[in-house]
Amino acid sequence: QVQLVESGGGLVQAGGSLRLSCAASGSIFSINAMGWYRQAPGKQRELVAAVTSGDDTNYADSVKGRFTISRDNAKNTVYLRMNSLKPEDTAVYYCNADVIKLDYGLGFIYDYWGQGTQVTVSS
Repeated sequence: QVQLVESGGGLVQAGGSLRLSCAASGSIFSINAMGWYRQAPGKQRELVAAVTSGDDTNYADSVKGRFTISRDNAKNTVYLRMNSLKPEDTAVYYCNADVIKLDYGLGFIYDYWGQGTQVTVSS
């Protein structure tokens, strides 16, 4: 099995910063894309940022210039540095990873999610 464990959420004032971490562990051959999603109360889950195994990145327009996603492939870990936080960034943040596992010599891609970490930005 594969587990994604997130950390780094919390309460911060507007304009402040937080750094989220997500470590993947378990039966992993390799990981393709890793990303962060968020879901605010009453809203759908949305992509915040994603990074491929080749370090190509993609950001939601609402966080461009404020958030930075990065990964450490040796540690199977993805990070999200969040600067200039706004109250509208308040949400539960979820880590996502496309994990490649080997079965009988063949690679299969599985989609995994973390349990979520709360980020609250006060005005």
